[in-house]
Amino acid sequence: MGKETLLEDYSTIVQRTFSDRKRTNILKRAEQSTIVFLLPKVPEFIPPNLLTLLGTFGSGLVSLAFVLGTYLANWYLLLGIIGLAINWLGDSLDGRLAYYRNIPRRWYGFALDIIADWIGIVLIGFGYYIYAQNDTQIVAFAFVALYGWSVIISQLRYKITNEYSIDSGFVGPTELRFIIAFILITEVLFEGSIAYLAGLITVILFVINIIDSLKLLKLGDFKDKNQD
Repeated sequence: MGKETLLEDYSTIVQRTFSDRKRTNILKRAEQSTIVFLLPKVPEFIPPNLLTLLGTFGSGLVSLAFVLGTYLANWYLLLGIIGLAINWLGDSLDGRLAYYRNIPRRWYGFALDIIADWIGIVLIGFGYYIYAQNDTQIVAFAFVALYGWSVIISQLRYKITNEYSIDSGFVGPTELRFIIAFILITEVLFEGSIAYLAGLITVILFVINIIDSLKLLKLGDFKDKNQD
């Protein structure tokens, strides 16, 4: 098989597997290449729904890492990095596997993906709530609320533009996982730093949501003015 044929096959797989959404995140190319590499290696007996469950389990592992870090030793937070990797594996491969196998359930999968993502972020937020000091626990609540806001924005954008995107500019769920992993490592090395870093990320997420909301309202206004 020649190089051109391999490139054509890769392009075909990418087009079919990611046909239901638009990605704009920084790690898009590396992430898609990794997913395309992994998809053929998923055993046939593993259905997409099982991968969704795996992703939720990963979020639960992150939550458990916070609990263990609270009551045992803070180096248990590193377990959260494994949880984030598992979450990425399940969350990134579930729907892509369905499209790769030509068995997509577009609306069922869409609904399940949103529900699973929400459960996952609540688990992570709850874990951090337990780990955080009393005067910084509000950050955990704010993070979950702001993430929920970003989910609402993505659904409204889909409704208005008929184009589904899970990214906010150059930042998507994968980049967010890397940021959380960085925060966990930093907290292990410099205990107490998580309060400042989590607070900073929450503020940034708030600003991004404000910008995206304004863009969304502008899109809605444009569509209203151009409707027949």
